[in-house]
Formats: sequence, C-alpha cells, structure tokens
Amino acid sequence: MRALDDVPTIRVSLCVQNVRRVLSSCPIAIAALALALAGCGRSVDETPPSTPARAKPAIDLHYTPVAIGAPVSEFVRPWVTSIEVVDLDQDGLADVLYCEGQKNSVRWIRQQPRGVFTETVIGENIPGPAHVWAADVMGSGRLDVLVASMGKIPPTNERIGSVVVLENQRDHFVPHVVIRDIARVTDVRAAAIANHADHRLDLVVGQFGYNQGETRWMENRGGWQFVSHVVNTQSGCIHTPVADFDGDGKPDVAALISQEWEEVHLLHNTGRGDLVDATVWGSTNEDYGSSGMTAGDINGDGRPDLLFTNGDALDYLGVGTRPWFGIQWLENKGGGAFKFHRIGNLPGAIGPCVADLNGDGAMDVLCVSAFADWSKPDAVSLMAWLNDGDQNFTPVVLAHKPTNLIAAAVGDLDGNGVPVIVTGGFHAFPPWDNMSNITLWRRK
Repeated sequence: MRALDDVPTIRVSLCVQNVRRVLSSCPIAIAALALALAGCGRSVDETPPSTPARAKPAIDLHYTPVAIGAPVSEFVRPWVTSIEVVDLDQDGLADVLYCEGQKNSVRWIRQQPRGVFTETVIGENIPGPAHVWAADVMGSGRLDVLVASMGKIPPTNERIGSVVVLENQRDHFVPHVVIRDIARVTDVRAAAIANHADHRLDLVVGQFGYNQGETRWMENRGGWQFVSHVVNTQSGCIHTPVADFDGDGKPDVAALISQEWEEVHLLHNTGRGDLVDATVWGSTNEDYGSSGMTAGDINGDGRPDLLFTNGDALDYLGVGTRPWFGIQWLENKGGGAFKFHRIGNLPGAIGPCVADLNGDGAMDVLCVSAFADWSKPDAVSLMAWLNDGDQNFTPVVLAHKPTNLIAAAVGDLDGNGVPVIVTGGFHAFPPWDNMSNITLWRRK
C-alpha cells in the first residue's frame, strides 16, 4: 500500500510540468541546462518539518580534504557521476572506483601501499557512465566492475542504454556489454536472485529512460549470457540498492523512482526466481526531486533501512533553493512495511551515505549538494547529521567547498576503523572557481 509523506501537494503550472519532462532525466543530465525557463510559476504551501532533536550529541567533527587520482586539469571540468569504496584487488587495502562523464571512462584509484593512491583507467568509451559497482559476477573469486551506461546524457527516449561488465582478469579488465539498446541505464547491482548453485550472480538494473523507463533483473545463464525480466515499467528509476529487507534470507531490491512518480518501491524476492513489485512510499509532491538512495541499518535493529535525498534542481537550471529539498529515511518495520522520517533540509541534496562518523556507536548520515545556490557564501556542499542513538539527528556543516558535489561514498580507507568520506565533483555549470575531481575527507 502506498504511504504518503508529510509534504503538501504542489500546484505546478503546465509550463513547469513541461520543463520537468525536458530537463529532468537524472542527476547527470546537465546538457539540458541550455534550455530556457520563462513565465513559469509554482506555489508552495509549507516546508516539511524536520524531526525535532530532543538531545544533541557533542559536536566535534572536522575534516581535512585531500585530492587523489587524476587532477582537475585532466578534465578541465570534471563530471564525476558515481563513486564506490571497495578493495577491488582484494589486497586488504580499500580502493576507490569512479565514473567520469567527460571522458566516458571508469577509473580505479588503487591504494598500494597504504596511503598511496594511483589511478588507472579500466574502462573506456562507455557512453554516459552513470553508476559503478563491484561484484564477483561469475563466481571466479575476483571482483568485476559493473557499469550503468546511459548512452547519451541529454534527455531522450532513444533506447541507447546498456550494461557493461568489466571482467577482472587480475592484470586487466575485459569489457562485456551484456545488454544494449534499452532505455537509458542509471544503476546496476549484482544479487543472487535465482540462487545459482555455482555462485553466479544476477544483475539488477535501474533505467531512468525519459518518458519510458524500466527496472529489471537479468538472470545469469553463464558465459556472459543473461535473460531479462522486466519488473517495473515506470520512468525515472535512479538507484536500486540490494539487501534482505524482509529478513527471509533472500536479497530484495529497493528502487527509487523519480520523474512525476516520486516513489520508493520494494521488489520482493519470492525465492522462486522472480521479484514482486510493491510501492512502499510515495510523495504527494510531483516535484519532490528525488536524487539518490542507499540502504543501511540506521536505528541498529538489524533490519536494513533506506536513506534517500531529494534535491534534483535541474528544473530550476541548477539552483537548488526549494524548501522541501533535503534528506530522510524509511524505517524498516519488517514485513515489507516502512515508516517515513524526515531528517533535515539541504538545498540540492544528493549522494546519501550511512556511517558512524563520530565513533559513538550510532549510525549517522551525510550527503552532498550539487545544486545549491553557490552565489551565497554560506552554501553547503557537504553536510552530516549526527545520530544521538535514539534517531534524533543534529545537523553539522562539514564543508562549503569544493562546490558542485554529486557523488559520495564512505569507507575505511586508512585501516583504523575511522570512516573516510570520498566525494566527486560534477562541474557542468558555474561557478568554476572551487572545482574538484576526487576528494578524500579525513577526520581531524
């Protein structure tokens, strides 16, 4: 059953509805910013309330930024679209994977030895790379790299999306295009949906498309052959995190559906080789601006919750000042039921992450901003909300620059148990004075 949030219905004029169709393809559809928005208005009833903080944890959270990998100058204006922290070569040292849209490439920043980072391009000529993920797809014992390829960044109904798997051959990566000519792909993950005896993993694919989109899973038949099963045909799928959401021991899939739908879906794994789609939350605001989602046990009850942001400001030509933008979580109540909790507001919020940032045993949350009003000196690019253990969250500004951050990840890169934040800059529109490519944020 659809659960509605507390955000009031927005009365949107027809011209803005049309602009949304032109501009809103996904967080990286910046080429559409050249289109003009004129004579369009909207009225907003109120700002959604944040969860009140009854007790504030001690705030002593400061970070030092360190640039790693290719310099900004290699791209002139980097377009980092996705980041993952993972030990790709399984040497005990966490590395960084990322997609870069200017060069249409996938890059591995390998850590070897500890504290030394060297970047290698492992995937080239992948049009519109939108998301990267590592998994052992064929049960080889090596982590392959899964890439969601949009095909083209500007909004289009052309079926030009594809899924590329970079097969890990230890000393190099072999590309396999396992599906092509589909609605533009924005996410791909691996999961044991069909539960193959030889440990092969199936693929879960989110397709934003444009007017038409899909969410599917691809059954791994071996030999890099896959059979598709379409589960949902709504446009606007952004992310498809995988976890055992209902506690039955089988991996399920959550899907964040944007565009005019603005919904979160749970794709339940029946254990019979199929996924059953159900809507678990939906906004009454068709202009909510869903921008990213991840899974994590926020309240420590053993069930994976969902953390998601809404801050897609492409409808407003890149300035994210709408009062309903921010971050929230869906508490997993078990049995496929979720409860909505607003955490806080942030203009242009995107790239949500879950981690115990201050080491107090409670899971905190963070996100970045790609679409803040950077003409304001107090505009925030990196923000955390500290959890007091009772799921009361205190906002902490971590950084005002670099600006235009669209991707974030968290991991133990230093091997000391202290989470390191990794961010990526997406500089497709001004300002150009505080740019970054890949940045590590170490706690002081």
